[in-house]
Amino acid sequence: MTSIRTITCQELTEVLTDYLEGVMTPDLLVRFEGHLAPCPGCRTYLEQMRQTIRLTGTLTEETLAPETKDALLGIFRNWNKG
Repeated sequence: MTSIRTITCQELTEVLTDYLEGVMTPDLLVRFEGHLAPCPGCRTYLEQMRQTIRLTGTLTEETLAPETKDALLGIFRNWNKG
C-alpha cells in the first residue's frame, strides 16, 4: 500500500490559484484537500482569497481614485525588485 504524501502550508499557498481555477491534477487535489481538512490556518487563508476575488471582481478602473490606481500600478511593477 502506498501512502499519499501530504503537502505543507507553503506548498498549499503555491498551488492555491490552480485549486481556485479548478485546474489541479486529481492527485494534487487529493493532497491539497487532505491538508486543508485538518489545517484551520489554510482554510482561513483559502476563504480570505475567495473573499478577495469576490470583492475585487466588483472593482473597475473607473471606481479607483487616481492615487490608488497609481499606487497599485507601482506595487505591481516593483513586486519582485526587492
